[in-house]
Amino acid sequence: MLAQAKKEGIVKIDIIGFDTELFALEEYFKKKYNLHQVDISTSNSTDSESEKNDALAHAAANFVGNFIADNQIIGISWGSTLSKMIEKLENRYAENTLFCPLAGGPSHINSKYHVNTLVYEIARKCHGKSSFVNATVVQENEKVTQGILQSNIFKDVLGYWEHLDVAIVGVGGNLDESDSQWRDLLTTKDYQMLEKEHAVGECCCRFFDREGTPIYNELQRRTIGLSLEKIAEVPKSIAIARGDQKVQALLAMIRKKYVNCIVSDRETIISILHLDNDYTFK
Repeated sequence: MLAQAKKEGIVKIDIIGFDTELFALEEYFKKKYNLHQVDISTSNSTDSESEKNDALAHAAANFVGNFIADNQIIGISWGSTLSKMIEKLENRYAENTLFCPLAGGPSHINSKYHVNTLVYEIARKCHGKSSFVNATVVQENEKVTQGILQSNIFKDVLGYWEHLDVAIVGVGGNLDESDSQWRDLLTTKDYQMLEKEHAVGECCCRFFDREGTPIYNELQRRTIGLSLEKIAEVPKSIAIARGDQKVQALLAMIRKKYVNCIVSDRETIISILHLDNDYTFK
């Protein structure tokens, strides 16, 4: 009877909160770039940046929650986006699951965004275990970096990086981000070299150009963070980011297949497509 009523136009079934256009965009983007999953947060163009960031964090919390399971090693980078996501993550129970940092910490201590705080908080919400890092993400020289990486206190973290099930990362865009928690670790020479080598963004503090190629090897050797190549090897690698300043970086990461899942908003996803000369969606 229901099928007949639908056929005759007497009955119409709508799923509350289901946006068919948004779903079509998610499916198109996923197939175009051969991604595992795409999740687009619902926000309006008239919303403030704060409201858009809040919507992204809410969507990311729901998305990430579906990937947390028993007997996993889950790595997380840091920053305001991931901090907001973890704030909105609902408590759950993941037996024998460990959370670890994917990069060293910021230069000046902001406990809200510090990688150890984020790792502790997500582990607490999931009743899991946590591992911490006691080093800043960028060191003065390669010798210091190697000393840290080869030390006994870092041995466990390196082991976890080799067996990650899930990597949850933020993406940095412009080099002049004023609210950055760590960019002051870079010298004037670093900025000059990054500009010279056409940096468009970073992930786990690993800078790359518009093709997704890691750049400025000297800085790479001073960085304590999972490499882009290693992120690409993780079975589920999730990038959470939005905003015009991150469009080029996200496109480069997707093309290079560093990540296989993305959580963003409609404006950013459309901008990525347009940057790639695809105007299927307006």
